[in-house]
Amino acid sequence: MQILSVSSLKGGVGKTSVTMGLASAALNSGVRTLVIDLDPHADCTTGLNVARGKGREAGQLLKEYRKARISDHVVPSGWVELLPEDKKQSAVLDVVVGSALSAAFDRPDIRPKDMKRLKTLVDKLTGYDLVLVDCPPSLSGLTRIAWAASHQVLLVAEPSLFSVAGTERTMRAIRMFSNEFAPQLTQAGVVVNRARADSAEHEYRLLEMERLYTDKLMLPVLEENPHWQQIQGAAYPVHLWPGDPVRDMVKSFDELIKQLVPAKKLTS
Repeated sequence: MQILSVSSLKGGVGKTSVTMGLASAALNSGVRTLVIDLDPHADCTTGLNVARGKGREAGQLLKEYRKARISDHVVPSGWVELLPEDKKQSAVLDVVVGSALSAAFDRPDIRPKDMKRLKTLVDKLTGYDLVLVDCPPSLSGLTRIAWAASHQVLLVAEPSLFSVAGTERTMRAIRMFSNEFAPQLTQAGVVVNRARADSAEHEYRLLEMERLYTDKLMLPVLEENPHWQQIQGAAYPVHLWPGDPVRDMVKSFDELIKQLVPAKKLTS
């Protein structure tokens, strides 16, 4: 089971969008996936078509981590019901729902023993190939709790000056955190989101990222797509969205999920 935190220390770069795109690719490929929504805004919960009020939410599970079992409180994503009948029976895309209650753990001074709360929960988990943890855009308590439980961190950036600088800080933070608290933790790579082919600034920043991140920069780059907001607003998986305008986006997420999940877990 691969546990992957999707992170960024800068808000607004599309971290949750990337989490949802990867979840869509995983569902399409037959990868049994659990999404843990640790962001107090809970946008991933909404986008995965999970009704609020179902399942014990992430903050409550963190509070009860010694006795709680995640598997008792996961909620199926509504995306599964959209699949063709031949895929629906075997498909697994579950969610640990998010809510503002998680913010109680998002403290900058969180104690090391509290960082292990999610790890204690996921250590009891079985039945999944991939766990995606959607983190808040900060390095406070919730992100550290996620990193302590994860095998890898996937960083999301956009081709802008502030995002490049923020990603560098995050990479340093991961190395420091791994050395001190989570020796199993590594960097999966950096996904560039919302790139525009017609922007000279974006082209310059992409070249800068290639120089700074070398082998950590993941390809393909995710290009900005005007249909993405509509897809998210409909709480729909991009792989089932009709029409050619999203075809390249689907292919990009398929390529990324192949790099993140062992090939033997992929069925299509």
